Amino acid sequence: MAAVLFHFLSLFDQILSSSQLAVSSCPPMASYRPKNILITGAAGFIASHVCNRLIRNYPDYKIVVLDKLDYCSNLKNLLPSKSSPNFKFVEGDIGSADLVNYLLITESIDTIMHFAAQTHVDNSFGNSFEFTKNNIYGTHVLLEACKMTGQMIKRFIHVSTDEVYGETDVDALVGNHEASQLLPTNPYSATKAGAEMLVMAYGRSYGLPVITTRGNNVYGHNQFPEKLIPKFILLAMRGLPLPIHGDGSNVRSYLYCEDVAEAFEVILHKGEVGHVYNIGTKKERRVIDVAKDVCKLFSMDSKTSIEFVENRPFNDQRYFVDDQKLKCLGWSERTTWEEGLRKTMDWYIQNPDWWGDVSGALLPHPRMLMVPSGGRHFDGFHEDNKSVSSVSTNTDNNTPIVVPVSASASISNGKHHPTMPSY
Repeated sequence: MAAVLFHFLSLFDQILSSSQLAVSSCPPMASYRPKNILITGAAGFIASHVCNRLIRNYPDYKIVVLDKLDYCSNLKNLLPSKSSPNFKFVEGDIGSADLVNYLLITESIDTIMHFAAQTHVDNSFGNSFEFTKNNIYGTHVLLEACKMTGQMIKRFIHVSTDEVYGETDVDALVGNHEASQLLPTNPYSATKAGAEMLVMAYGRSYGLPVITTRGNNVYGHNQFPEKLIPKFILLAMRGLPLPIHGDGSNVRSYLYCEDVAEAFEVILHKGEVGHVYNIGTKKERRVIDVAKDVCKLFSMDSKTSIEFVENRPFNDQRYFVDDQKLKCLGWSERTTWEEGLRKTMDWYIQNPDWWGDVSGALLPHPRMLMVPSGGRHFDGFHEDNKSVSSVSTNTDNNTPIVVPVSASASISNGKHHPTMPSY
């Protein structure tokens, strides 16, 4: 028994020593200053926080947002940036090659931060083709457009997920590092892994200056309530039970949205081309403990307020990543779980109608909500038409489509471009 204990302590000491060595032996940091940044999917959750942060901190950067305004997007997420002279919003699909080529050239884009994706695992079990179309084909269109522009693009930051690593062993002491094997277990993570392979291939074959990030779960204000934490908070606000898939023993790591936005700010300026960066935390929580913490905030009895429901077809038990590489760039999480959860709760209490009718998203097993593209125009965001261009339309079945942009679009600041070039 003593020998086993000694072996375990020696192993732990090796892990701790290697971790400290990794931090102390960080390579010199790169320094990059973009001029014109295209952010895809920035009317969504994480990307809107990144966009608003860059607009606020770097008035000399021009930020162009491309978003098709899918069901989980909301223009109100970008209200902090709306009046800034260096902000421009274009409504359109990353799958439109003509549009993407046009924007890269006319806006002199030198940096792409690619967030646009279908991300909800539950949806991927019921509508997996949409994930292939958005996550793989959309990424391919962007990469091909970058290749066609020659040397214009100086950074292509591809936003992936920790789920591409697959399930982490329950007893693992060290998280997946950036060179770990990719073993996705659901259609969502498989399409994100597939997109990563394309990014890597274009980096190697064509010399595109690519950087990939893989992040833990993110929570905070502005998040569409199909995701766990905002769903629990909105259900608690309505006095409804909190549904938990399976027995709630699944373990996840959660980062507050502002900390993640800072991580992307650091990677943008200091990340090294050709590298992958995990954005994570070693602080893990079981899903049932998250539900209990929400119950505590609302003074609810967790014994009567938690409802166990049928599990997903497959539900990874644990995701655990090694975040030392990003710490070498100078980033670390700032917000404690307790502080972040309370901030999130306060925001949803103050903004209960931010997303309109979300009753479908609050179901234990929601499926993709087909909202007409461009259906979330709020608070006069589109009234002056000074910072918005729309290149999409709706069909009778409410399926978002993108029309060929030939007669075209008012791309920002009231300037009209009568004809888009053909690519």
